[in-house]
Amino acid sequence: MSSARLVGKHALITGANGGIGLAITQAYLKEGAYCSTVDLPKQASAELSTLLEQYPTQLSYHALDITNAEAVRAFVTQTNAARGMIDILVNNAAIFDMAPLLESHEAMYDKLFTVNVKGMFFTMQAVLQGLVDAGKTGSIINLASQAGRRGEALVSHYCATKAAVISYTQSAALAMAPHGIRVNAISPGVIDTPMWEHVDGLFAKYEGLAKGEKKIAVGKAVPLGRMGMPEDIAGAAVFLASNEAAYITAQTLNVDGGNVMS
Repeated sequence: MSSARLVGKHALITGANGGIGLAITQAYLKEGAYCSTVDLPKQASAELSTLLEQYPTQLSYHALDITNAEAVRAFVTQTNAARGMIDILVNNAAIFDMAPLLESHEAMYDKLFTVNVKGMFFTMQAVLQGLVDAGKTGSIINLASQAGRRGEALVSHYCATKAAVISYTQSAALAMAPHGIRVNAISPGVIDTPMWEHVDGLFAKYEGLAKGEKKIAVGKAVPLGRMGMPEDIAGAAVFLASNEAAYITAQTLNVDGGNVMS
C-alpha cells in the first residue's frame, strides 16, 4: 500500500537491475517518485523490464558506468534537463570480493575501491552540484554495510570500502547542511540477494564449507533469526528520502536485524 510520500520527487538509483536497488526502485515507484535507474548492462534485467512496462511514464533505465566520472556528470546534467532536478540519490551500486589478508592483491583493492568508493563519491558529487547550482534541497542515501562497522579477516578490502562510504556520508552531510541537503547512509546486514550466491561460494572456498552452509549460519546468527530481504532496506530508503526524515542527516542507519548496535 502506498502513502504517496515521494510524489513530485525525482530519484536516481544506481545498481538498480536487481537485489536492493530493484527493491528500492519498486518502493519509490509505489510512493509516487519518478525513478531514473542505472546499471552497467546495456539492457535492463527481466525484473526491471517488468517494472518499465508497469510504469512507462514513471521509470527509465540507462546503462552507466559509475566509475567514469565524466560520464556520470554528463548523465546527471542530461537527466536533470530532461526529467527535472534529481532530488533523491540512492548510491547502491557496489561489488564484493574477498580473500585472506596476505593474499589480497592490488587488482582486487583497485576494483573494489573504484566501484564502491570512487563511483559512489562522484555520483554523489554530480547530483549535489546540480542541487546546489539550482538552489534546491534533496536527500542523498548511500548504501554502506555492517562490514563498514567492523573488520573481517577475509573481507579487508570490502570492509574498508564500506567504512569509507560511512565517512564520506558524514563529511558530505556537514558540507551540504548549509544548503538544506541531507546526506545519510543505510548499513544493511546480511541480505538475501542474488549477490549472496557469489559471497557464499567465496566463504565455502576459504573456510572449507559446503555450499550454502555459510548462508544458513549467518541467517541463524542474526538476533532476529533470519537474513534480511531487499524490501527491508527499501522501507528505510523510503523513510530517509521522505519529509518524515527532514531533521535527519549525517547518520548511518543500521538495518541488520540487530547484528550491530551503534
